[in-house]
Amino acid sequence: MNLDTFNANWNYPTNIRNGIGRISELAEACKELGMQAPLLVTDPGLADLPMTQHAVKICQQAGLTCAIYSQIKANPTSENVAAGVAAFQQGRHDGVIAFGGGSALDAAKAVALMVGQDRPLWDFEDVGDNWTRVNTQGMAPVVAVPTTSGTGSEVGRASVITDQAQHLKRLIFHPKMLPSIVILDPELTVGLPPKLTAATGMDALSHALEAYCANYYHPMAEGVALEAIRLIKNHLPKAVANGSDLEARAQVMVSSTMGATAFQRGLGGMHALAHSLGALYDSHHGLLNAVLMPYVLKANCSAIEPRIERLARYLELNDSSFDGFLQWILALRAELGIPHSLSEIGIDSLQIEKIGQMAVEDGAAGGNPIELSAQQYSALCLAAIEGEL
Repeated sequence: MNLDTFNANWNYPTNIRNGIGRISELAEACKELGMQAPLLVTDPGLADLPMTQHAVKICQQAGLTCAIYSQIKANPTSENVAAGVAAFQQGRHDGVIAFGGGSALDAAKAVALMVGQDRPLWDFEDVGDNWTRVNTQGMAPVVAVPTTSGTGSEVGRASVITDQAQHLKRLIFHPKMLPSIVILDPELTVGLPPKLTAATGMDALSHALEAYCANYYHPMAEGVALEAIRLIKNHLPKAVANGSDLEARAQVMVSSTMGATAFQRGLGGMHALAHSLGALYDSHHGLLNAVLMPYVLKANCSAIEPRIERLARYLELNDSSFDGFLQWILALRAELGIPHSLSEIGIDSLQIEKIGQMAVEDGAAGGNPIELSAQQYSALCLAAIEGEL
């Protein structure tokens, strides 16, 4: 396929510039939003890499004053956000470049929100009408540049931030947290190691799959999710096997953005448990979703079987039954090197009751096709820890 065909400008759900080499338009995008001194927010692992320095250089060569803030944990905390706000104010910045994986993007969006607020971060948790407390005039504009294909945070209106004091992941939400411009350049993902490509790609699959199965009425989101799953099926194994396959990288990157666009319909048990486990064990979010996926699917079987059969037909699986789809998920995980049990990634059962209670209280639980109790979430998690499907 001619790779030029991937170059396109979209305005759904925000202004998106998709295509190989589009990072060259970063300074132009910043200027369109009125930035003269953007703060590039990224994680420590990316801060010194050539592609990050190249992004800063693009801005500087265009006459912009650009600095980097990178003190962000894999599961970003409120302290990380506060330090980012301090860096923004001390450097007299006027906008944010969210650059990196989901952690960097979430932290960056939260920094852009908080630079103009006089309330604490948790006052804007996605509960009730808390979002109406935001002083929107003080929010900084954001250009989002993902360097992984998983979270889709570049098209999200929220940030997942860890409350270390309470050992909880909290969702900070405001409609205007949606970045104004997104640059999707698959070349930025070429250096991502196979294991991270697999884990982030399975995160994208979890978003699309849970959105497809969620118990809310949103046929537009359902359609987007359906095609995102097909793209992941066809291209994620190729991207993992050959990281320099730009077509595969491009298709997986787009599917990641699609998955996050679709999950405004809702998520479910995978994310309810992954958020809880991530807060307690500081584990990689995408990997948690990947391991949990078949266990949650099986728990929801009675409510989603017809939908899964329809999905299996769309994916052209040899066996379009629910069991056939589940076997495809298991085979995909094995092909990508995803562990079968949570115990293989250091998760134990010592806090199993607390995990169940946290999951049932998590915002994602509301979209699960079956309303599960705390005890059922605990039992589901225990099965995933022990690898008993």
